[in-house]
Parts: sequence; C-alpha cells; structure tokens
Amino acid sequence: MSGIQAVIWDFGGVISSSPFEAFARFEQERGLPKDFLRTVNATNPHENAWARLERSEFDHAAFDEAFARESLALGHEVRGKDVLPLLSGQIRPEMVEALRRVSARLKTGCITNNFKAMAVSPMGGLYKGEIMGLFHHVIESAKSGLRKPDPRIYLMMTDALQVDPSACVYLDDLGINLKPARDLGMRTIKVGDARPAIDALQEIVGFALID
Repeated sequence: MSGIQAVIWDFGGVISSSPFEAFARFEQERGLPKDFLRTVNATNPHENAWARLERSEFDHAAFDEAFARESLALGHEVRGKDVLPLLSGQIRPEMVEALRRVSARLKTGCITNNFKAMAVSPMGGLYKGEIMGLFHHVIESAKSGLRKPDPRIYLMMTDALQVDPSACVYLDDLGINLKPARDLGMRTIKVGDARPAIDALQEIVGFALID
C-alpha cells in the first residue's frame, strides 16, 4: 500500500475544465494582451479584488469596481462583472470517475476558492449534487474566510479528515496553490489535461482510477 490515506482536490481546473481557456478567448475577442487577466489576478494576489471576493470581503459590486481599477492600472480596463461569467467550466467525467474510485477506498476532500454569490454564477451548478457528495469534507473559501494558498486552509482540511499532511495527495491546476501543500508534506499533482493527472494519481495511490 502507498501509505496515502487521503486525496484532496481543487475543483475548478481539476474536476471541471480550467477557466483560463475562457480567459484566453475573452482576451482575444477584446484585443487584450495574452494572459492579461491572469496577470491582473497575480498582481498583489493575497489582497487584490479577486482575493477579497473569495474571502467574502467584497460583494459583486465592489469586485466590479476594484477589478476595473486594478486592470486599468496595468493598461486595460476590464470590468469585474465581465470576468465572473468566464468562470463557467465543463465537468470532466474521467476526473469524476477517478474521484468516485478514490472515495470508495480513501478519504477525500475538496478545497475550493469561491465566492458567496457562486450559486447565481454559471459555475454554481457545479457545486451541487452528486459530485460534491463524493467528498468526505469540503472547504469553501467564501465560508471559511481563508483562501488558498494560505497554509491554514490545508491544515483545516487535514484536521477535518483526521490525517497527517504527509499521508495526503493534493491536486490543483495552480502552482501557487500546490507549493504550501508540498511544504506541509503532501504529495502534489499539477493538473492540466485530465488524463496525465489521473495517471500520476493512479501511480501514487496504487490502484486503477480509469479503464
């Protein structure tokens, strides 16, 4: 046996497709520089409009204004209200099947940076129903007041699952969110396309996750 007792998952970009694909289309349509939206989000990442929205310190109106200011400071004004719809992603059925198989044998958790009004966003439906029921514990930034990459949110999860970080695997599509998990002793997998990530997880846990 691998010694792994729990697998912890991000949601957007892991269970569902990455919003970065929609960001790229938006930038192309608006004539914005490549990766401009990601640059805005990466500037002052712990205290910017996005971070404050995900910690429930901003409502949509405040986010709209703040994101416009931050993007304008980098050369191109983009309203926050135009960015939120881009978060919609497509569920990856092969990743859900992997989650289902892991959940039957190991503890599972989901740590997701989200915001209180997610239910009225295009992504809201992804947080409901059968998929979320496959996790033994879910931590949402909007409810906890903490967001990745704050190390405390990972420890909140390991405490809830009653496992040591060294007995966990963590999957995320962002390197900035993987680093604190790795620093705590978790095995980490950076997710791009679903299949390579599933193959990597399968190798770590030691049982089949896909046919």
